[in-house]
Amino acid sequence: MTLGIDIPSLEQILAAVVFVGMRMAGVMTFAPFFGSDGIPRPVKAGFTVLLTALLYPVSGVTGLALDVVGWVRVAAQEAVIGLLLGLALQFIFEAAQVAGQVAGIQAGFSLVTILDPQTQADTPVLSIFHQLIVLLIFLRLEVHHWLLRALAASFAYLPPGTLLQGPGLARVLLHAAGTVWLVGVEMAAPVIAATLLADIALGFLGKASPQLPVVFVGLSIKSMLGLMVLGGSLALWPRLLEKHFRSALLVGERLLHLAG
Repeated sequence: MTLGIDIPSLEQILAAVVFVGMRMAGVMTFAPFFGSDGIPRPVKAGFTVLLTALLYPVSGVTGLALDVVGWVRVAAQEAVIGLLLGLALQFIFEAAQVAGQVAGIQAGFSLVTILDPQTQADTPVLSIFHQLIVLLIFLRLEVHHWLLRALAASFAYLPPGTLLQGPGLARVLLHAAGTVWLVGVEMAAPVIAATLLADIALGFLGKASPQLPVVFVGLSIKSMLGLMVLGGSLALWPRLLEKHFRSALLVGERLLHLAG
């Protein structure tokens, strides 16, 4: 006596697990915090397997009949979906790096570089400071939980195996990348304004007293002023970044809707 229950085959279960895992792997590779080089690769792999097991029930079992080429194509597409979700948030961290570089130039810290633990490259010290503060706010606001919820929700409107398409995808992605400069300047605006006013004041002072070593004195004044203004503006960052993190997740979901 049959109960009318369709039991998925082993191939269907394996396909669903692989595709869910590839989407999760895309997030773990490109998303902020999850894709950090500071997290050991075995930990990333174990976390990917754990999340794949948790998200497999909500993804459904795909009934695609695929050959080897089809498996590779769909797996690559799932990795791209994870990439799109991760990039939307990664742009905010790139904006923080831009803000640090701009503020460092204005405050006289552009030549001070240390090894960035995220990229393993020599980076201006203020850029690393900005990125670390943004990472702390990222974790404090639990944006990584928002990202995982968005990832789980993506299986509802973009099931594994969906053919990626959408001509507006590149346009929206480029528009999102353009926010790197806008958000970066917005974060560095207080330091830029303060040091610009200091430059104007030092310029007038140099005209009034040519014997005064304005160049040497001005560098110290701008450095101290920049650090003071930066410390005062940090109180505004949580609210500012929360708005941009929410917008980034909305952009990521829009990219997935355009991709499907």
